[in-house]
Amino acid sequence: MGKRAVFYLALIIFMIIAPFVFPVFKTQLATVWLMIIVALTWDMTGGQMGYNSLGNITFYGTGMYVAAVVTIALAYDVGEYTGSSGGGIYEFTDGQYFTGMFLGMLAAGLFCSVVAVVIGYITFGLRGPYFAIGTLGVAIAAGELVSNWDWVGGGQGIALPVYPGDFENGKILFYFLFAATGVVLFLFLKWLYTTRFGAAINAIRDDEEKAEAMGIHTLQYKLATWAMAAFFVGVAGAISAFQLIHFEPLESAYQTINLGIFMVVCALLGGKGTLWGPVVGAILFHVFKEVTWTYLLGWQWVALGVLIVATVVYFEGGVVGWLMERKPHWFSLPAKADEAAGDDQS
Repeated sequence: MGKRAVFYLALIIFMIIAPFVFPVFKTQLATVWLMIIVALTWDMTGGQMGYNSLGNITFYGTGMYVAAVVTIALAYDVGEYTGSSGGGIYEFTDGQYFTGMFLGMLAAGLFCSVVAVVIGYITFGLRGPYFAIGTLGVAIAAGELVSNWDWVGGGQGIALPVYPGDFENGKILFYFLFAATGVVLFLFLKWLYTTRFGAAINAIRDDEEKAEAMGIHTLQYKLATWAMAAFFVGVAGAISAFQLIHFEPLESAYQTINLGIFMVVCALLGGKGTLWGPVVGAILFHVFKEVTWTYLLGWQWVALGVLIVATVVYFEGGVVGWLMERKPHWFSLPAKADEAAGDDQS
């Protein structure tokens, strides 16, 4: 068995035993997987395709609401439920809860993919900072729209039923739902980036005009990439809805200044445009956030700002990019000296 196979096997074993070895940190471990998911999906457009979005949080919040509506609609009238403050009055059977959860996750992913295509037809006409600002505007507008929509609870949000069993077992379930989504996403991207599709979106990042001249239908690739990213973000949002039990549109669902920014920072910290960068960045960022939010309360945003500046100035390629330059053999890359020797011989 090769070193890489041993490495992956060790990761899988750790992923499986983590919530049992560290039972006090089950929720934090689940959050790490959430950060990995949103960082990887942001990097699909921001790192691999060169379109830096600030609106991916739109799909996270939409996924939460779609999952909630699907779950409630299986048993009750949604408008009556939200008007009566939700789960404190209405009861759900175990079957209704789990059926709603898994149908809600699927519906959230599919619906968010459709939303991404619709929004993409408008926003992908923008480039550079204009695209980033445009997508941020979409996220802010979505949050405001939902917060004024009484049918889904308006500003008070929605209360979903509590996990029907031991609460600690529920934490383990949510951990594995996030972990399974993250693993599937990682393996999917590991394959996708080696295909012609991956080469096409990299060509768009490097020079979109040349990509179009080569016959690449850039809009189709951009829409497909964002739709795939939206699917996984929507699924993650659906899981979060059940984990939180009660969520509000602006503070929990469409949190543009928190999770919407954090996913970008994770990708930059780890190294955007790489497969492992968002994963490493998400883990490092979550540890940094937990430490600063615990021991530097009141100064945590200052610390976050310092981290972002340090990353941009000293680690422009992120942690993984920095390691790829200094330890290329770790990534099966030729060393710079070898490349130079090859150039001289040619």
